[in-house]
Amino acid sequence: QVQLVESGGGLVQAGGSLRLSCAASGLIFSINTMGWYRQAPGKQRELVAVIRSGGSRTYADFVKGRFTISGDISGDNAKNLVYLQMNSLEPEDTAVYYCNVESPIAKDYWGQGTQVTVSS
Repeated sequence: QVQLVESGGGLVQAGGSLRLSCAASGLIFSINTMGWYRQAPGKQRELVAVIRSGGSRTYADFVKGRFTISGDISGDNAKNLVYLQMNSLEPEDTAVYYCNVESPIAKDYWGQGTQVTVSS
């Protein structure tokens, strides 16, 4: 059974930083992409950043160079870990952040979510 465990959320003042971590276990397939999505109250879940097995990364426009995704998801000895370093946080970044894994057949797996709250 695939399990994604997130950590690192919390409360921070505007301009501050947080680092989110996600560890995937129970995988019987190679990860296609692994990354982060977020959902604010009353809004749809949206992409924040993902990293692909080939190493390329995609960021949402609103990241504006403030966030960096890194991880180890490729190879026989992959740790299946991903991190999201978030700097210069803004109140608009307040949301529940979800870790996501996409399998080679485009099946999605989700973590339970971690709350990020940025106070003004």
